[in-house]
Amino acid sequence: MMNHATLTQLRSLKLFGFAAALEEQAAQPKVQSLSFEERLALLVDRESYLRDERKRTRLLQRAKLKYAQAAIEDLDARPGRGIDRSQLLALALSDWVARGDTLLLTGPTGVGKTWLACALAQHACRRGHSALYLRVPRLADELKLLHGSGGFGRWLISLAKTEVLVLDDWGVCALDAGMRADLLEIIDDRAASKATIITTQLPVDHWHGWIGDATIADAILDRVMQRVQRINLGGESMRRPPRKKTSTEAD
Repeated sequence: MMNHATLTQLRSLKLFGFAAALEEQAAQPKVQSLSFEERLALLVDRESYLRDERKRTRLLQRAKLKYAQAAIEDLDARPGRGIDRSQLLALALSDWVARGDTLLLTGPTGVGKTWLACALAQHACRRGHSALYLRVPRLADELKLLHGSGGFGRWLISLAKTEVLVLDDWGVCALDAGMRADLLEIIDDRAASKATIITTQLPVDHWHGWIGDATIADAILDRVMQRVQRINLGGESMRRPPRKKTSTEAD
């Protein structure tokens, strides 16, 4: 008979997976044929699985991904997009996060750069890594508020600990002096140590003009390019409805 006091103690210790598995074992007569070590291993395995699931859920919530359901397994690798499914899956399964790589996703608007960035970050969360999505045009206003409240330093320290940072729409909006300096701080904290995903329509050789300060631009480029992998997406915009074939094309 199950000792309910034991279950209560397990739950008070927050061993919810262990307690649930123990109740299940008590209701399954065939489990009694297993050795103590085998039963214990099953209980510990359930607790470990439950904790991993809770951790993954927390990581995904904190990541604030624009496309939270984007999954690398659902990647659209139709011809013309410049995507090799096997190579991207190999990348997702590699140690790019631990190495602190920068993934530079380039291509025209609407080709799926943001979706792919979110899918890669989501997969990293599923593997136990922390992530955060930031849209660069909106970041300028958020940074001004942080500076005004005195919270920028704490925010920067927290961001530096994040294992995967997504900087979406890099190069879309003009930068002022404060934003240039803040971007350098963000990138400098991550150089060759923490992984970063940058999505941009802007070719790298135009970054100097966008950043607007040669010294800061050189510093940012030097750090971004230390350990970079480039993925160039192409094809028609994914936001447009499929083009209907004409009667001539149908023939």
